[in-house]
Amino acid sequence: MAKIINSVGNELKIIILIIILLVFFYYLNEPKMVKMINNETSSNVTIVIVYDNNEYDKKLEMGFGFSCLVKLENKNILFDTGGDCPTLLNNMNKLKIDPKDIDTVILSHIHGDHVGGLLGFLEVNPNVTVYVPQSFPKSFKHEIKSYGTAFVDVSKPTKIFDGVYSTGELGTWIKEQSLIIKTEKGLIVITGCAHPGIVDIVKKAKEITKEGMYLITGGFHLGEASDYEIKNIVENFRKLGVKRVAPCHCTGDRAINLFKEEYKDNFIKAGVGKIIEV
Repeated sequence: MAKIINSVGNELKIIILIIILLVFFYYLNEPKMVKMINNETSSNVTIVIVYDNNEYDKKLEMGFGFSCLVKLENKNILFDTGGDCPTLLNNMNKLKIDPKDIDTVILSHIHGDHVGGLLGFLEVNPNVTVYVPQSFPKSFKHEIKSYGTAFVDVSKPTKIFDGVYSTGELGTWIKEQSLIIKTEKGLIVITGCAHPGIVDIVKKAKEITKEGMYLITGGFHLGEASDYEIKNIVENFRKLGVKRVAPCHCTGDRAINLFKEEYKDNFIKAGVGKIIEV
């Protein structure tokens, strides 16, 4: 009997030890999200939409897809690259943006209307770091490396620069990352297509940073949504404290109009050539 009790006692000790180790490793990894968030904010943020299927500046070419340049104090980030490189580079030229001034490229997801301009862009400027969702095909990553370009796999929330973060891969069927920028006015969240759900993306941004929302821009993926669904999303935006919106790309005309009706002066008309300064 004593041997049985000792055996059971030893097994219990092993189980407790395993639990302690699991908790230890959880807190060793999980606080990275907390540690990566600091009090740094970006000031003088300028967002230039360089590729979109919505018209804004009539001098520029439209194409189905999305790309925007995020200009910070000492960094230039290209978020997505649109559907083709000639349109992307031509619009940049007209906007007096030198591709060689860009040091970071962030790709939201693998769809061609968001990554179509990348390889042509790398022919002009391979000296960038490309942040891609970890789920991207190996063949695509090999193409990036063939230009001598560095890339970073992103799976979890990731710090890119002080005050600039990725949500990490979200979604199930279509994996997608969005960009978060901390400013003194609150968070700016830029989405590619918002396949994981625009409300879930906003919630994730708040969860990661514990900050209030200022501006959401990019594609909201609501082209096929009903009025009821769109109004529910608008209501959720209000509950989440989103102050300004600038929907474009795959948001859909009806959804854009409903956001405009709700947000009024805090609605920003977005399209290719639009410049948003925060």
